[in-house]
Amino acid sequence: MTAPRSAHAQSREQDGTDLPRRSFLYSLGALALAGCGGSVFEAAQPAQAPRLLGATATGFAHPGLLHTQADFNRMMQKYNTQPWKGSWDKLTANPHAQLSYVASPQAVVYRGDDGVHPQNYSKLFNDVAAAYACALRWKISGDSAYADKAVQIMNGWSATLTAISGTTDSQLAAGIYGYEFANAGEMMRSYSGWAAADFIRFQGMMRNIFYPINHDFLIRHNNTEATHYWANWDVCNMASIMAIGVLCDEQALFDEAVTYFKSGAGNGAIGKAVYYVHPGYLGQWQESGRDQGHNTLGIALMGALCEMAWNQGVDLYGYDNNRFLMAAEYVAKANLIQSGTTYYSVPYVTYNNVDNVNQTGFSTAGIGNQRPCWALVYNHYVNRKGLAAPWSKQFALLIQPEGGGSGSTSGGYDQLGYGTLTCGLDPIAGGAAPSGLSADISGGAVVLSWWGSAYATGYTVKRATVAGGPYTTVASGITGLLTWTDSGLAAGTYYYVVTASTPSGATAASNEARAITGTPLHTCLPFDAASGAVAADASGNGHPGTLMGGASWVAGKQANAVALNGSTGYVSLPADLMTDVGDFTIAAWVYWNAARNWERIFDFGNGTGDYMMLTARSNTGVLRFAMTVNGGYGERSVNGSAALPTGQWAHVAVTLSGKNATLYVNGAVAGNNADMFLAPFRLGSTSQNWIGRSQYPDPYFNGKIDDFRIYRGALSAAAVAALMTA
Repeated sequence: MTAPRSAHAQSREQDGTDLPRRSFLYSLGALALAGCGGSVFEAAQPAQAPRLLGATATGFAHPGLLHTQADFNRMMQKYNTQPWKGSWDKLTANPHAQLSYVASPQAVVYRGDDGVHPQNYSKLFNDVAAAYACALRWKISGDSAYADKAVQIMNGWSATLTAISGTTDSQLAAGIYGYEFANAGEMMRSYSGWAAADFIRFQGMMRNIFYPINHDFLIRHNNTEATHYWANWDVCNMASIMAIGVLCDEQALFDEAVTYFKSGAGNGAIGKAVYYVHPGYLGQWQESGRDQGHNTLGIALMGALCEMAWNQGVDLYGYDNNRFLMAAEYVAKANLIQSGTTYYSVPYVTYNNVDNVNQTGFSTAGIGNQRPCWALVYNHYVNRKGLAAPWSKQFALLIQPEGGGSGSTSGGYDQLGYGTLTCGLDPIAGGAAPSGLSADISGGAVVLSWWGSAYATGYTVKRATVAGGPYTTVASGITGLLTWTDSGLAAGTYYYVVTASTPSGATAASNEARAITGTPLHTCLPFDAASGAVAADASGNGHPGTLMGGASWVAGKQANAVALNGSTGYVSLPADLMTDVGDFTIAAWVYWNAARNWERIFDFGNGTGDYMMLTARSNTGVLRFAMTVNGGYGERSVNGSAALPTGQWAHVAVTLSGKNATLYVNGAVAGNNADMFLAPFRLGSTSQNWIGRSQYPDPYFNGKIDDFRIYRGALSAAAVAALMTA
């Protein structure tokens, strides 16, 4: 694999440790504590005008962050019964949950050694833990003395804090302790003993000190490339924004967090945080190659984010086929002991980012970390939804009852804890039917994955050649990892469903998944028109191209071709063109006029974070195919031995079969990569599928394209060569 694009290189600033030890001050200065609607940090505000405090409330449910009133009612009923009592006992014994606790508000909180100020952020995280613990004791016991203690702590901080400072680590403080402090405030908002003016001042502190830091981090990442920061940096700031949005009744803030979760540029967005999904829906978390303290922290932080959204009617838990559960199951399994001192193994693919961390294996540093975060995951997916989450369940039961929120890699309280008490639900009566069935083509075989049922003892796979059946059983008694591979199939279209065996009988069938085997044409653009802007798709699959900018019709290699002028011309293909494609072949006749680096023959993607592309010449001077779900430095590539020749027609093709990618020029193999673990479907939804244009601000292609073809499946070398005479 050649060196990544030097144009995208960034200075090192990983976790703030590689920056000069300068002060990273977020001073209030003009940020007067004017309430949620009165922030003067205008540059950090969403486009939507903030809602003023005291205005008519939105549709937010209150209390409605990590806990709702229904949750508190359940806790009051359960706290004296096991296993809830064990967690309650840990709460009442914790020194943070005592009336004798003495808070220590600071005017400026420092996190990170800036070489000038001593770090004092432990004052904040201890007081946040105390405010939450005392609020929880009041909500369950009804003893107002604990409510008064929580209010005392929060009033002390809102009357004292003016800034969060230090190094870039201050942004971690604003994120982690921001979402936690907002939760304490949300729990206490209904307490009659909390003066309205004091509550408004607390909201103002959260809105005007914490939120601007959270927002600024997500939109700038300290002016670094988006993949520089680990996922947890994004996620804690997303969680803080969401929590402050609910606390302050600001829909724009809540929406900001939800939008970033789904489509943000950084590693905290769900598609990048859960970097790679292995068969059986084991989702490799972005920090898996780093260490297990941070890896498990990702589950704690994103779990909190999902729960807060859930309590406001937004299902982030289930987004993208339960992608968060994929990560939770992966991380839980990898940190559980299989036998003796041996941990379960999990699959791993190489991770790289702008800092060239190039992590090639799962990190065992800190393995077995027992963060108190698993009760939330287990109870949502199993006892709310009826899904099977065997590894999360095993971890939750292993550390039950959960105590307070220690378990940090740095000794702080990175999560609030007490999940057995706060999240514990009675076992669901029956499991859901298998769901989320997918069928991906890899190496010519059909690889199935699905979500299981809470009480299943085994699974049966059924296959049909007609949608809706009739189905024939092709595998049964499947246990363990929920994946099965159907190999040796003749070319054709197949339909699959899965059922589960449970103590009460077989479940209903899952959703139906379709797989197309062989090498049928997916898209065929002969570019034989003479006028108009539409390039018809001769495959019959409805994938036409649209000529854009300086694109025109000219004589081609075979009849006509499309000419691209090198400045504005390209061909746009339909969105989501290859979202259901695993193995593939893409081939075309190409006549290249120019000799500029990075001119694209094609580039399908969604921006500079997710794409698959073929360039006539890379910065190393050779033809190059690459695919990434993590920006330029995460590319998996195949390089030719030379650039595409200019001033003549050349036939180019790239094929993928499983992990084996091959590049062809004029029917001869020009390059190969046997570890191309990416595939088109892993890019997700793509809206920028272009011939002749790059996701980056690279030069447009200058030349002609003819007979552009996409096949499902990898054509053989002989079949690729035959395209030259087709």
